[in-house]
Amino acid sequence: MEDFLVVHIKLSPVEPNREILIALLDNLGYDSFEETEEGLKAYILKHSFNARQLEELPFLQQTGITWSYHTEALSTINWNEEWERHYQPVVVEDLLHIRAPFHPQKEGFKMEIEIEPKMSFGTGHHQTTRLMTTLMFQENWQDLKVLDMGTGTGVLAILAEKLGAREVLAIDNFEWAAENTAENAQRNNCQKVKAQLGDAANLKDLLFDAVLANINRNVLLEDMPAYAETLCTGGVLVMSGFLTKDFDKINIRAERLGFSLQKKLELENWLCCLYLKK
Repeated sequence: MEDFLVVHIKLSPVEPNREILIALLDNLGYDSFEETEEGLKAYILKHSFNARQLEELPFLQQTGITWSYHTEALSTINWNEEWERHYQPVVVEDLLHIRAPFHPQKEGFKMEIEIEPKMSFGTGHHQTTRLMTTLMFQENWQDLKVLDMGTGTGVLAILAEKLGAREVLAIDNFEWAAENTAENAQRNNCQKVKAQLGDAANLKDLLFDAVLANINRNVLLEDMPAYAETLCTGGVLVMSGFLTKDFDKINIRAERLGFSLQKKLELENWLCCLYLKK
């Protein structure tokens, strides 16, 4: 297993700057995040860490933000052990209970998903995953062919099958994520989820009824033409991973590609939008 660094970042003020920084660092190759009282811990492969890239991040140079950081080497991470210490079940209203194997089952939810997380993003704790799952319960997924881009731990792909999708392709550009999605799909007795390592280039000549993309603003803007190409007419595109301040950029891009906004959910400055392909 490759060595990781944990980057301890102190921020003042912590909010909303922490959430914005997480989105920016996610785009720079950081694998997972843990919120702390003073800011956050950001995990990244040792060979991928670029101190200058972090220190010169324009967002952190703004007036009114003070910050500092230090790094800690982690030779290997037993993610099961880490999450058993820190991971708490995720509750999405009375709709969904997301738990790890070491948590007991819980009654009173429409659905439960059990995942063994190897990294943090995609466990359901982040606002964007909560938004995506909430919106998914509002739509009809029966017999649809669904694409889950940036699948992470596979929560959205698994939920799509449980909500009736006939076929689900879950793609992520991290090998650990594709492997973890396959494991979690099996753990939830999913027969229709196929996990695949890759990116938008994998979509050539494929056609879907619905695309789920919980990634980040820059990737969404770059890959939206590929989503438009792979969606059938009348298909649904559900996107999250961007802040309210970025809505206009996302929406203009979507409209130019022939998408029409149908729904918009917001949670703590994060957005989730559902578009229909005309």
